[in-house]
Amino acid sequence: MSTWRKSSYTANIECVEVLLAETVGVRDTKARHLGQLTVSRSAWTALISVVQPAREHRG
Repeated sequence: MSTWRKSSYTANIECVEVLLAETVGVRDTKARHLGQLTVSRSAWTALISVVQPAREHRG
């Protein structure tokens, strides 16, 4: 069973949660009642491949 995980980048501020399963869910922890965005694993992997290097570059 998959569980929602809070972004480690948000520190102690609630912001984004991700559910890594067959598909990937993304939701705002402050507005869970609004639902979630669901994307394919390949779309999630493509996004992370772009975002991760940019985050590491900022330091």
